[in-house]
Amino acid sequence: MAVPPEAAEQAAESHESAASAPKPHVKRDQVVIRFAGDSGDGMQLTGMQFTSESALAGNDIATLPDYPAEIRAPQGTLAGVSGFQLNFSSNEVFTPGDEPNVLVAMNPAALRTNIGDLQPNAVIIVDREAFNESNIKRAGYTSNPLTDHSLDKFQLIEVDVSKLTSLAVHGLGLNNRAAFRCRNMFVLGMLSWLFQRPIDNTITSLKSRFKKTPELIEANIRVLTAGYNYGETTEMFASSYEVPAARIAPGLYRNITGNSATALGFVAAAVKAGRPLFLGSYPITPASDILHDLAGYKNFPIYTFQAEDEIAGVCSAIGAAFGGAIAITTTSGPGMNLKGEAIGLAMKVELPMVITDVQRAGPSTGMPTKPEQADLLQAMYGRHGEAPVPIIAASTPADCFDCAYEAVRIAVKYMTPVILLTDGQLANGAEPWLLPDPDKLAPIKVEFATNPEGFLPYARDAETLSRPWAVPGTKGLEHRIGGLSGENLTGNVSHSPANNELMVRTRARKVAGIAREIPPTGVFGDASGDLVVLGWGSTYGPIREAVKRVRANGKKVSHVHLRYLNPLPGDLSETLKRFKQVMVAEMNMGQLLKLVRAEYLIDAFGFNKIQGRPFKVSEIENRINQVLEG
Repeated sequence: MAVPPEAAEQAAESHESAASAPKPHVKRDQVVIRFAGDSGDGMQLTGMQFTSESALAGNDIATLPDYPAEIRAPQGTLAGVSGFQLNFSSNEVFTPGDEPNVLVAMNPAALRTNIGDLQPNAVIIVDREAFNESNIKRAGYTSNPLTDHSLDKFQLIEVDVSKLTSLAVHGLGLNNRAAFRCRNMFVLGMLSWLFQRPIDNTITSLKSRFKKTPELIEANIRVLTAGYNYGETTEMFASSYEVPAARIAPGLYRNITGNSATALGFVAAAVKAGRPLFLGSYPITPASDILHDLAGYKNFPIYTFQAEDEIAGVCSAIGAAFGGAIAITTTSGPGMNLKGEAIGLAMKVELPMVITDVQRAGPSTGMPTKPEQADLLQAMYGRHGEAPVPIIAASTPADCFDCAYEAVRIAVKYMTPVILLTDGQLANGAEPWLLPDPDKLAPIKVEFATNPEGFLPYARDAETLSRPWAVPGTKGLEHRIGGLSGENLTGNVSHSPANNELMVRTRARKVAGIAREIPPTGVFGDASGDLVVLGWGSTYGPIREAVKRVRANGKKVSHVHLRYLNPLPGDLSETLKRFKQVMVAEMNMGQLLKLVRAEYLIDAFGFNKIQGRPFKVSEIENRINQVLEG
C-alpha cells in the first residue's frame, strides 16, 4: 500500500518540533521494564541498548536476558518468546527486579508468557497490529485479550508500532521484512522518551552496527526518532518519568556482562603474569561469548582454539599449560561431564589450568538458556578417583572479573586446575563495572624451573606444596607426565600402593592449604542472631535485598555469601554456629547444604528453586519471615 510522503515526514519529525510543548515528568526511584517478543524481534538488542542508555544516565542497573530454549521455534508461539528485563534505579540495585512495572509485548505469545509476572496496575504496551487472528490462535488464546476485558486490571497501551514503523521508513526502498525488523527501534525510541533516556549513544551504536548497509542506518535512526517523537506527541502518555542518577563511587565505569567480565579477568591475569593466554574451547550455551570475546583481543598474546569437541578443548588447554601458557577452557554442565577425565589428568600431573563452567538448567540438554546452580557437586566430585580441585564461584556479573583473575592466580601459585563457576544469569546479565586500577591487582608470579642441578619434577614448595613448572625443551629438565600413578619426587611410573596413597593425600593437602589465603568470612548484618542466610553464586542479589528488607522491619537476620567453595573458608564453621538457624538458599536441590551439613554437622536447612529462573526477592523475604515467626 502506498504511503503519502507527508505521512512519513510527520512520523519522523524532528526533536525540536516535538519538544515545543513539553509534557511534565514525574520522578521515580526505580523502574523495572521487560521487553518481550519473538526471537527475531530484536528484544535482546533493544534491552541492551536501553541498558546502555540508562548506564549513561547514571542509574544503577541490573539485567536479566531470557532467551528461548529452542533455536528456531515457530514464529508467534510460546516457545519462541525472547525477553529482556532491566531494573534501573537511583539507589543501589541488587537484582533485575521481581515484577515488571512495564511490559512491552510485541505479540500475543509474549503477552501470554509474561502476564503472570505482572502486578495489578502495571503498564502493558502492545503492538496492536500483531494481535491478529492467527497470532492470537498460535499463542493459545481463545479470544483477543485486547478486547475481552481480561487486561482490565492493567494499564493497557495499544500502539500501531508496525504501521508507524512503515511510515517512518517510507521512501528508503526497504522490503517488507527489513522494514518489519525495525519495529524494535520504534519501541526503544518511545520508551527512551517515556523515561527520559538519552538516544545519542543509540544512534552512534546504530551507525557502527550497520556501517556496511547505510540504508539500514537511516531506517533505524528514522524509526528510533519516530518512536521518541511519538511518546512526546501522543495523548496516551500524559507525562514522562525521570529516574535520577544513582550515588555511586567516583571512577570510570562501563556496562559489562558476566561473560565479558570473565574474559577480561583472564586477559588481565595473563598480562599480570607475563605469559600468553590459551583458550581451548568448544562452543556451548551460555559460555560461548567468553570464546568470542577473547578471540577479539588480538592486541594481546591471546590464542583461542575452537576445538572439535569438549574433550579436545580441555586436552589442548592441558598441553598449553605444559608449555607454560595461562591455560583456560570454558563450557557448561554437559561439557563438564565430558571434560571430567581430562580434569583429573591435569590434577594428577599438577598443571595450572582454569575450567570455567557457566551453569545452565539440566539434566541432559534441559533448558540450555536458563540459569541453575546444580553443578556444584559435579565440580566437587565429578571425577573418578580422589581428584580434589579448588572451586570459586562468582556472585555478580562484575564479580566474574575478580573471580576469573583469582582463579588464574591460585592455579599458577598452587600448580593445580581450578574450577570457576558462573551461570546463565551472570553470564548474560549486565551491571555497571568500576574499572580496577591494574597496579592494584594482586601479583601473579610465574617462575619456571631452569636449573637442572638436583631437579625433581615433583619436589614441593614447603608452604604451598606446589611442584616446579618446568617448560618442555628446557635442557636437563626432561621429565615424565601421564595418567599412570607417579612416583613421589621423580614422577616416574610407580605401582607402589604406599606411594599412590602418599601422592593422593599430598595433592589433597595442597588444595586444603589454600584455605590459609581465604579472607575472613564477611557477615552482612549482625555477627550472631536468630537466622543467617547462606548462599553462593548468583543468589547473592536476591538474598542481600531480601535480608535488607527484613532487617529494615526490625528483625534479626544476616547474610553470608561464599566465593570459595573448595576449600571452604577456615572460619565458616565458627561463623555459622553463632546463629540459631542456618538457611541455605540455592537454585538446586540442596548441594551446598549437603556439604555444610557433612563438613560442620550443623542442622542447616535449605530453600530451593529449580525452575530455570532466579529467586525473586519476595520469595526469599517471605521464607525468612516464615522462619523467624516459627
